[in-house]
Amino acid sequence: MIDLRSDTVTRPGMAMRDAMHAAPVGDDVWGDDPSVKRFEAAIAERAGKAAALLFPSGTQSNLAALLCHCQRGDEYIAGQKTHTYRYEGGGAAVLGGIQPQPVENAADGSLPLESIHGVIKPVDFHFARTRLLALENTIGGKVLEADYVTAATDLARAHGLATHLDGARLFNASVATNTPLATLCAPFDTVSLCFSKGLGAPIGSTLVGSPALIDSARRWRKVLGGGMRQSGIIAAACHYALDHQVADLADDHRRAARLAEGIRALPSLTVDQQATNMVFLQVPEHHLAPLRAWLAERDILIEVRCTIRLVVHRDLDDEAIERVLGALRDYVASRR
Repeated sequence: MIDLRSDTVTRPGMAMRDAMHAAPVGDDVWGDDPSVKRFEAAIAERAGKAAALLFPSGTQSNLAALLCHCQRGDEYIAGQKTHTYRYEGGGAAVLGGIQPQPVENAADGSLPLESIHGVIKPVDFHFARTRLLALENTIGGKVLEADYVTAATDLARAHGLATHLDGARLFNASVATNTPLATLCAPFDTVSLCFSKGLGAPIGSTLVGSPALIDSARRWRKVLGGGMRQSGIIAAACHYALDHQVADLADDHRRAARLAEGIRALPSLTVDQQATNMVFLQVPEHHLAPLRAWLAERDILIEVRCTIRLVVHRDLDDEAIERVLGALRDYVASRR
C-alpha cells in the first residue's frame, strides 16, 4: 500500500521498536520516568530552550501552550489556514474560553504584518484582550522566511504579545533550509514539535519553552488528560527519531519534487505547488471520484478534494513514487 494522505501514517521501524522495547520506564506523572527525562532534556537542548514537556499529540501540545499564554476572555492571532485555528476542534475556545482572531494567510503562508497590526485590540473593556501571536512553520509544506518570522515576532513583542509556533513540521523546515532547530525556535516563547509525522514515531509531541511556561504546561497537560505513566516507551521512540531520522527528511523533499515534476508532464492534472514533502494538485471535479477509485485499485491512497494534497514520507521509497506516477499516467491515458 502506498499512502499519500499524510506523513502521520508513518510506522516505526524495527530499530525504533527495539529502542522502545529496551527503554527503562517509570511513572512520568510522578516525574520518575528516566527515558522521558533524557528525551525532554535532549529536545530542549536541540531547540535551544530551557525546558521541554512530552505530550501524546501536537493538538494537545498546542492547546496547552495557548492555555499557558491566555486566560478566559483573551484572544490569540492565527492564520485562517493554520492548524491551531482550523483543524484542532476549536479547543482554545471550547476548553479555554480563548477567542481566536483569524487573519487571512498570504500565498507564502505568512500573516501579513499589516494584518497582524490591524487586529491587535486596544486596551478597552469592550474588546477581548489580545495576548498571543501563533504562527505555523512549515505551513502547507512551505517554510516561513526567517526575516518575516523575525519581523512578525518583533511586532508581537512591541505590543506586549507572547509568541507561539506550531512547529509540527519544523524539522522539515530545518532540513530544507539547513538551519539549526534552535535558530528556528529562538524567536518564540513556546514551540510545539511533532515526532509522529515525518520523523516516524508512533505517537508524541513536545512543547519547549522557559521553565515557568513548561511548569504551567505540565499542569494544563494533566487537566487535559495528557498525563501519562510509563511514557518512556513513547519518549524512546521520539528520542530515536531525533537522533537517527531527522536527516532522512531530505529524501522526502527530493521525492516530493520528483513527484511534482512527473505530474507536471501530465494533462488534466495541475500542480499548484510543491514545497518540502508536500505536493498540491488541482483536479477537475469530474475526475475526483474516478481518480480516487483508480488509484485505490492499485493500492494507492490519496485524500481527494478539489485540491489534492499528496504527502511524501519515510515509508515511501523511489520505487513507490514511480509507481504513483505510472498509475497517474495510465489514468490520464485511459480518459483520452
